[in-house]
Amino acid sequence: MKNASDIINSIQNRPQFSKLSRFKCIDTIRLSFSPPLQKMIKFAYIKNHTLFFVLNHPGAKQEFDNNIQSIKSALKFVQPEVCKELNIQDIKAFVTHTPTQKQQNEEKSIEVQTYPERAKGEFPITTEDERLQEIFKSIQTIIKEQHES
Repeated sequence: MKNASDIINSIQNRPQFSKLSRFKCIDTIRLSFSPPLQKMIKFAYIKNHTLFFVLNHPGAKQEFDNNIQSIKSALKFVQPEVCKELNIQDIKAFVTHTPTQKQQNEEKSIEVQTYPERAKGEFPITTEDERLQEIFKSIQTIIKEQHES
């Protein structure tokens, strides 16, 4: 009797599920990075025998560039079993600046909260300058009009 992992492996080896082996290979290579760098990888894909990692921060790109030579040399000597048929020749990374779906939803949910005017416009005008008295009276009338409506 087959166990679950045998069944999954037999399904993955079928031609219609060939993309699953790509994702398994990408995940195997991704796990060779440090955990903080793994968190900064948005996604990865393979195109023209080149593995592209899409990162979400320029600092991650710099860290990736520091580690890329050691990973490339390790892949040349010992390529994971799931990656042998893909023949990955190069690994590259770039930073994307598109916001994630979560960030877009947060921006939409921000609502401007308004408060009713609590001032009634009843304050004494104690200045002796006539120009300032007129300005204070105009402010007082504006507040009274807003308070009534």
